[in-house]
Amino acid sequence: MSDPTDVINCNEFMLQQLQNLLSQYGLKIEKISADEAIPGSFFGEREAGLIGNKLIVRSDTPVHSVLHEAGHYICMDPERRANLHTDAEGDYDEENGVCYLQILLAGHIQQMGRARMLRDMDRWGYSFRLGSAKAWFEQDADDARQWLQHFNIIDSEQQLTGLVRNR
Repeated sequence: MSDPTDVINCNEFMLQQLQNLLSQYGLKIEKISADEAIPGSFFGEREAGLIGNKLIVRSDTPVHSVLHEAGHYICMDPERRANLHTDAEGDYDEENGVCYLQILLAGHIQQMGRARMLRDMDRWGYSFRLGSAKAWFEQDADDARQWLQHFNIIDSEQQLTGLVRNR
Protein backbone atom coordinates (compact mmCIF):
# COMPACT_ATOMS: atom_id res chain seq x y z
CA MET A 1 0.00 0.00 0.00
CA SER A 2 2.92 2.35 0.59
CA ASP A 3 3.90 4.31 -2.53
CA PRO A 4 5.61 7.64 -1.79
CA THR A 5 5.49 8.61 -5.46
CA ASP A 6 1.66 8.55 -5.48
CA VAL A 7 0.99 11.62 -3.31
CA ILE A 8 -0.03 15.19 -4.07
CA ASN A 9 3.01 17.44 -4.34
CA CYS A 10 3.49 21.20 -4.12
CA ASN A 11 2.58 22.43 -7.58
CA GLU A 12 1.86 26.15 -7.98
CA PHE A 13 -1.88 25.72 -7.30
CA MET A 14 -1.20 23.81 -4.07
CA LEU A 15 1.40 26.35 -2.96
CA GLN A 16 -1.13 29.15 -3.33
CA GLN A 17 -3.73 27.14 -1.40
CA LEU A 18 -1.24 26.37 1.35
CA GLN A 19 -0.09 29.98 1.66
CA ASN A 20 -3.68 31.22 1.86
CA LEU A 21 -4.50 28.73 4.61
CA LEU A 22 -1.30 28.91 6.64
CA SER A 23 -0.76 32.68 6.57
CA GLN A 24 -3.40 33.05 9.31
CA TYR A 25 -0.94 31.23 11.60
CA GLY A 26 1.93 33.52 10.62
CA LEU A 27 3.57 30.90 8.42
CA LYS A 28 5.29 31.74 5.14
CA ILE A 29 6.13 29.34 2.34
CA GLU A 30 9.42 29.58 0.49
CA LYS A 31 9.83 27.56 -2.70
CA ILE A 32 13.31 26.54 -3.73
CA SER A 33 14.49 24.97 -6.98
CA ALA A 34 14.16 21.25 -7.62
CA ASP A 35 17.92 20.68 -7.48
CA GLU A 36 18.46 22.25 -4.03
CA ALA A 37 18.58 20.41 -0.73
CA ILE A 38 15.72 21.57 1.50
CA PRO A 39 17.04 23.62 4.44
CA GLY A 40 15.39 22.81 7.76
CA SER A 41 14.10 19.42 6.61
CA PHE A 42 14.23 16.98 9.52
CA PHE A 43 13.72 13.91 7.33
CA GLY A 44 15.59 15.16 4.27
CA GLU A 45 14.86 14.52 0.62
CA ARG A 46 11.47 15.91 -0.49
CA GLU A 47 10.20 16.60 3.06
CA ALA A 48 9.30 20.19 3.95
CA GLY A 49 11.78 22.24 5.93
CA LEU A 50 10.82 24.34 8.94
CA ILE A 51 12.92 27.26 10.16
CA GLY A 52 11.18 29.79 12.36
CA ASN A 53 7.88 30.64 10.69
CA LYS A 54 9.15 29.58 7.26
CA LEU A 55 8.15 26.35 5.50
CA ILE A 56 10.67 25.51 2.78
CA VAL A 57 9.47 23.35 -0.11
CA ARG A 58 10.30 22.15 -3.60
CA SER A 59 7.86 21.18 -6.33
CA ASP A 60 8.31 17.51 -5.33
CA THR A 61 7.55 18.15 -1.64
CA PRO A 62 4.33 16.36 -0.63
CA VAL A 63 1.47 18.54 0.60
CA HIS A 64 1.06 16.20 3.58
CA SER A 65 4.62 17.02 4.63
CA VAL A 66 3.96 20.77 4.46
CA LEU A 67 0.80 20.42 6.55
CA HIS A 68 2.56 18.14 9.03
CA GLU A 69 5.37 20.64 9.59
CA ALA A 70 2.83 23.48 9.76
CA GLY A 71 1.02 21.43 12.39
CA HIS A 72 4.20 21.25 14.45
CA TYR A 73 4.57 25.03 14.27
CA ILE A 74 0.94 25.53 15.31
CA CYS A 75 1.04 22.93 18.10
CA MET A 76 4.36 23.72 19.77
CA ASP A 77 4.67 25.94 22.80
CA PRO A 78 5.88 29.53 22.29
CA GLU A 79 9.36 28.86 23.71
CA ARG A 80 10.11 26.11 21.19
CA ARG A 81 8.53 28.13 18.38
CA ALA A 82 10.85 31.07 19.15
CA ASN A 83 13.93 28.88 18.57
CA LEU A 84 12.58 26.59 15.86
CA HIS A 85 15.08 25.20 13.39
CA THR A 86 14.59 21.82 11.68
CA ASP A 87 13.65 19.64 14.68
CA ALA A 88 10.18 20.45 16.01
CA GLU A 89 10.73 18.09 18.95
CA GLY A 90 7.47 17.61 20.85
CA ASP A 91 6.09 14.66 22.73
CA TYR A 92 3.75 11.79 21.85
CA ASP A 93 0.58 13.78 22.56
CA GLU A 94 1.73 16.69 20.44
CA GLU A 95 2.69 14.38 17.56
CA ASN A 96 -0.81 12.88 17.61
CA GLY A 97 -2.27 16.39 17.68
CA VAL A 98 -0.12 17.34 14.69
CA CYS A 99 -1.32 14.33 12.67
CA TYR A 100 -4.95 15.07 13.51
CA LEU A 101 -4.50 18.76 12.70
CA GLN A 102 -2.89 18.07 9.31
CA ILE A 103 -6.00 16.07 8.38
CA LEU A 104 -8.27 18.94 9.44
CA LEU A 105 -6.11 21.47 7.59
CA ALA A 106 -6.28 19.34 4.43
CA GLY A 107 -10.04 19.78 4.45
CA HIS A 108 -9.41 23.43 3.59
CA ILE A 109 -7.19 22.70 0.58
CA GLN A 110 -8.95 22.44 -2.77
CA GLN A 111 -8.10 19.26 -4.67
CA MET A 112 -6.83 17.68 -1.44
CA GLY A 113 -9.43 17.31 1.28
CA ARG A 114 -9.42 14.94 4.24
CA ALA A 115 -9.92 11.72 2.29
CA ARG A 116 -6.92 12.36 0.04
CA MET A 117 -4.80 13.40 3.03
CA LEU A 118 -5.60 10.11 4.77
CA ARG A 119 -4.72 8.22 1.59
CA ASP A 120 -1.46 10.15 1.13
CA MET A 121 -0.47 9.55 4.74
CA ASP A 122 -0.89 5.81 4.20
CA ARG A 123 0.94 5.95 0.86
CA TRP A 124 3.87 7.77 2.48
CA GLY A 125 4.09 5.22 5.28
CA TYR A 126 2.66 6.95 8.36
CA SER A 127 2.08 4.22 10.93
CA PHE A 128 -1.02 3.89 13.10
CA ARG A 129 -1.88 0.99 15.39
CA LEU A 130 -5.27 0.42 13.72
CA GLY A 131 -3.51 -0.03 10.38
CA SER A 132 -4.50 3.14 8.52
CA ALA A 133 -4.72 6.87 9.00
CA LYS A 134 -8.47 6.72 8.32
CA ALA A 135 -9.10 4.09 11.01
CA TRP A 136 -6.99 6.06 13.49
CA PHE A 137 -8.72 9.37 12.69
CA GLU A 138 -12.22 7.91 12.91
CA GLN A 139 -11.81 5.42 15.77
CA ASP A 140 -8.73 6.10 17.87
CA ALA A 141 -7.90 9.81 17.86
CA ASP A 142 -10.06 11.17 20.70
CA ASP A 143 -6.93 12.00 22.69
CA ALA A 144 -5.51 14.01 19.78
CA ARG A 145 -8.77 15.91 19.30
CA GLN A 146 -8.98 16.69 23.02
CA TRP A 147 -5.35 17.83 23.07
CA LEU A 148 -6.02 20.26 20.20
CA GLN A 149 -9.14 21.56 21.97
CA HIS A 150 -7.23 21.96 25.24
CA PHE A 151 -4.78 24.31 23.51
CA ASN A 152 -7.58 26.13 21.60
CA ILE A 153 -6.26 25.05 18.20
CA ILE A 154 -9.66 23.60 17.32
CA ASP A 155 -13.05 24.18 18.91
CA SER A 156 -15.58 21.64 20.20
CA GLU A 157 -16.99 21.27 16.66
CA GLN A 158 -13.50 20.37 15.32
CA GLN A 159 -13.27 23.68 13.49
CA LEU A 160 -9.92 25.43 13.19
CA THR A 161 -9.61 28.48 15.42
CA GLY A 162 -6.74 29.98 13.41
CA LEU A 163 -4.68 30.22 16.60
CA VAL A 164 -1.32 28.76 17.48
CA ARG A 165 -0.68 27.20 20.88
CA ASN A 166 0.08 29.99 23.32
CA ARG A 167 1.09 28.04 26.43
